[in-house]
Amino acid sequence: MKNQKIVKYLIITILILATFTSLMGLLSSKGSGSYDYTSINGEIVEIYGKGIYKNDSVSVVAQGKASDIVTLFLAIPILAFATIYSLKGSLRARLLLTGTLGYFLYTYMSYSFLWNYNPLFIVYVILMSTSMFAFILSLMSFDVEKIPSMFKEKLPIRFLAGFQFFIALMLGLLWLGKISSSIFSEAIPVGLEHYTTLVIQAMDLGFIVPIAVISGVLLLMRKPFGYLFTSIIIIKAITMLTSITAMIINSYLSGVVVNPIEVIVFSAFNLLAIIAFVILIKNINELK
Repeated sequence: MKNQKIVKYLIITILILATFTSLMGLLSSKGSGSYDYTSINGEIVEIYGKGIYKNDSVSVVAQGKASDIVTLFLAIPILAFATIYSLKGSLRARLLLTGTLGYFLYTYMSYSFLWNYNPLFIVYVILMSTSMFAFILSLMSFDVEKIPSMFKEKLPIRFLAGFQFFIALMLGLLWLGKISSSIFSEAIPVGLEHYTTLVIQAMDLGFIVPIAVISGVLLLMRKPFGYLFTSIIIIKAITMLTSITAMIINSYLSGVVVNPIEVIVFSAFNLLAIIAFVILIKNINELK
């Protein structure tokens, strides 16, 4: 891998700081407990009132703690595993590494912009930055023109492209439906609570949806970047959708009202992502 030493040190930094922030998010509990707060929009919001997330809403903290669990027990071990084997020359590990770095970039970008300010802010920013540069360098390490030859001829192009189009369509419909009532009126989107904007929806509509569409089109055209982007999106989807599923479950267990449509949509995403991931891994030519 090109820039191997730099990527290795960036990943070590990510592993250490992500472990620290996840443990802080899960274990910190100082504070008097939840209380009601009236937002600038006149909405009554239940604030968590404890630990590092004390100034955030109960619903967002339920999602954040679920994300911390997935990061600690799934994403961090996968990142460590993928790093070790990618350094040994495994193509599957390199693809897994790049996709997992995409998860860390997305996660800590959302932490940097969504959470109310807390003492871990600078750590979130460092994690966002190191994840971004490690992701870019990992992406640049591939010989793009040779990528199509790294996959077997029987790779189901249409299914994998269709999976990405499905993600783009469902995310687009889900989030546009959430904000549609506020586009031409002064209505407040459901779930805004005491925050200033919809960070996750902005990231998904601004990055995930268009990238999934572009990647699917390039894959149908059998372009090298289509194979590479598809691999990254599918691998990232495994960790990201597992995190979202955990968020939904933890929100329900925390007494937060959960939208049944979101439960169905993200459960379907998760199942399809697992199927797509298995298909992808089985069709990689490790020897090329």
